[in-house]
Amino acid sequence: MQQQPARLRWEQHTQRPLFALALAFAVAYAVPIVRPDAGREVVEVCTAVEWVVWGAFALDYLVRLALAERRLPFVRAHWLDLAAVLLPLLQPLRLLRLVSTLLLVGQRARMASQIRLTTYVAGSVVGLLMFGSLAVLSVERDSPDGNIRTLGDAVWWSFTTMTTVGYGDHAPTTGLGRMLAVGLMLSGIALLGVVTANIAAWFIARFEKDDVEERRQTEAIQELTEEVRALRDELAALKGTSVK
Repeated sequence: MQQQPARLRWEQHTQRPLFALALAFAVAYAVPIVRPDAGREVVEVCTAVEWVVWGAFALDYLVRLALAERRLPFVRAHWLDLAAVLLPLLQPLRLLRLVSTLLLVGQRARMASQIRLTTYVAGSVVGLLMFGSLAVLSVERDSPDGNIRTLGDAVWWSFTTMTTVGYGDHAPTTGLGRMLAVGLMLSGIALLGVVTANIAAWFIARFEKDDVEERRQTEAIQELTEEVRALRDELAALKGTSVK
């Protein structure tokens, strides 16, 4: 049995730890936004957790790059991970650190069944929805002309933006908020395409399975028909012999 490449073994062993780190980052990212009145110590702890998680992501990327058989194609295929590692200080890209983790999980699920892949896509939708809401709230809450002041407003805006409905009752007024809106719209369209393609692939696989089963049954019926015909011929031959 051929042994898996070292990079694939590393990714399999680090999948669960990265997911746990993503949850830790989620809490650290959300607390200062949801609780703007939190004390300085809480904010410092959350910032420290974010940096620790970012360091783990950076280390994971470097290890995977070192273990890759062809490094330049690896960099091209994982450009979003590289952007999230190199640009951790910019506010919009704090969200990309979460997106990069979701992408890691999604890439490792490519060989899984359609049901498992759908689960990862649903998790990506929820993650983008919640952290898009937190990101836009942190940007728009203090804007003089902004109308996204509460977490409920932000969640509603993120939901209508990801589904490209856009009621217009809440909208970002800052450049940063509009950049987040573009990212959410593109992500929503992309995830909808993945879900649609996954459902179509499931139906096609199901129909192909039914076709194979139908062909097998048809062949079995044909074989049975030929056997019955052969038995009739033998029976007719026996009757002719007995008459003589």
